[in-house]
Amino acid sequence: MANINVMDLIYWKDTERTGMVFTGLMVGLLSLFQLSIITVISTISLGALCFTVSVSLYYKILHVLNMGDGVPPFKAYLDLDISFSGELADQYTQKVIVAVVSAANSLKNLFLVGNLFDSLKLLALMYLVTFLGDLCNGLTVLIIGVIALFSLPLVYRQHQAKVDGFVAGIQANVDNAKDILHRIAQGGGPTPDTTPGGAKPQTP
Repeated sequence: MANINVMDLIYWKDTERTGMVFTGLMVGLLSLFQLSIITVISTISLGALCFTVSVSLYYKILHVLNMGDGVPPFKAYLDLDISFSGELADQYTQKVIVAVVSAANSLKNLFLVGNLFDSLKLLALMYLVTFLGDLCNGLTVLIIGVIALFSLPLVYRQHQAKVDGFVAGIQANVDNAKDILHRIAQGGGPTPDTTPGGAKPQTP
């Protein structure tokens, strides 16, 4: 259910709710440019508490005046059960452990050159990241990531055919370059024949 709600937010199925989440994230992140994270968190918490307490008191006053049932609009969220059963908690714990071990093994192979080609790719990536670090900081990248998260999936859904064709062309060029680099790493050699069964020798 949580995954469905997240996807609904990303694809703007509930415009009002998505707008509130997106605006809150952007305001919070932009505030970090001028304020410390402690100040931002405490200010947001203070504002949220002022809002919820005011709304709760308002509905209680309406109930006293017999003008309402006294139930605030966020009552449904208050009754929402977010607890985990022991079995579900074990499943998530196992998934986290597997993910951490897998990431550790991948980093070990990359930094200790378990595969030369993969380590060279990481070297090139880290070199490019140093230029990115000179252009902007991590907070700027995070803001760009949030904007992309709430815009790119919707753009992809609206122009899926064009995007798929463009990505397929790039993937073909990348595969071609990888094949060339692989053959160079193996000492060269003829381009592999892609015809089914291989090319047949011609008899004179």
